[in-house]
Amino acid sequence: MDARDVILRPIITEQSMYAMEDKKYTFEVNVRAKKPTIKKAVEELFDVKVDKVNVINTARKPKRMGRYEGYTKRRRKAIVTLTADSKDIQIFGDED
Repeated sequence: MDARDVILRPIITEQSMYAMEDKKYTFEVNVRAKKPTIKKAVEELFDVKVDKVNVINTARKPKRMGRYEGYTKRRRKAIVTLTADSKDIQIFGDED
């Protein structure tokens, strides 16, 4: 699996923004990705050193629109903690 296939997108919420101050970044990852693959992909894409990876599986939920029923998609989130001597990840680009 390529690194860009593992890391799908960053998750930007109020809670994840506060965690960025402690060098913890939250990403939505492929549902089949394991912790070592996620660690290698983040280090390759952002050129940082990863200390640890925590993974959260989000189950499907039933949803309906009128008479049509279905489910939301299954998701997997990864909270990546960087080492103290590693540089920060710039998600929004450079601030002038």
